[in-house]
Amino acid sequence: MKFVKMHGIGNDYIFVETFTQPSPDDPGALSVRLSAPHTGIGADGIIFVDPSDEADAGMRVFNADGSEAQICGNGLRCVAKLLYDEGLCRQREMTIATRAGLHRVWLGLEGDKVVSVTADMGFPAFDDDLTLTACGRTLSFVPVSMTNPHAVTFDEPALGGEFYELGPAIERHPAFPERTNVEFVTVTGPESLNVRVWERGSGETLACGSGACAALAASRGFLTDLMSISARKCAISSSQSNGMSFASP
Repeated sequence: MKFVKMHGIGNDYIFVETFTQPSPDDPGALSVRLSAPHTGIGADGIIFVDPSDEADAGMRVFNADGSEAQICGNGLRCVAKLLYDEGLCRQREMTIATRAGLHRVWLGLEGDKVVSVTADMGFPAFDDDLTLTACGRTLSFVPVSMTNPHAVTFDEPALGGEFYELGPAIERHPAFPERTNVEFVTVTGPESLNVRVWERGSGETLACGSGACAALAASRGFLTDLMSISARKCAISSSQSNGMSFASP
């Protein structure tokens, strides 16, 4: 099996294109085996890049625990770069089919080299705020869907061992029957946030595109007149007409 290891601002996946080779029989089990840091390749999961009848390509995202995700913002951007670099699609604007629907991506080029990718992340959807108790702590959360579920808190950030207790406890809290991604957010300035992510099915990751978008969407009561945010080498923009987009090298 041919694969490429790629990351988007530290959110790393194993990418397998199925244009020229068959898809494995059990992709979830393969993701568990290969994502293991010491006995496998080590990654946040596996992304399969497939032919598609409705888009330039399709993508399937399997987390490190073998569960399948609806979408991955950083993975979406990496798929676009892989398609361009491998000559599978040489367009500067592409459409990728995901479990969450069709998403557009735009490539930034210097000559023939991909130097950045912007991904259309769609519109956030909100549920009622929640107050949850876990690990002896009571925290307030803003549930946000970026077509995948997120629980965003602006309460005291989880640091050290507390993060590794609260992250999985909130991910699997009964309030989220399908589990959830968890973002612990600190407002660090009028246009900046610090976000620590516990990803559903993968645990702590260095970045999460949809999680960063969810954090921005949930921050309306904390940041005034905010239309864009820059954090950890990524830029997110939001508008009522176009939804949210996420860009980074």
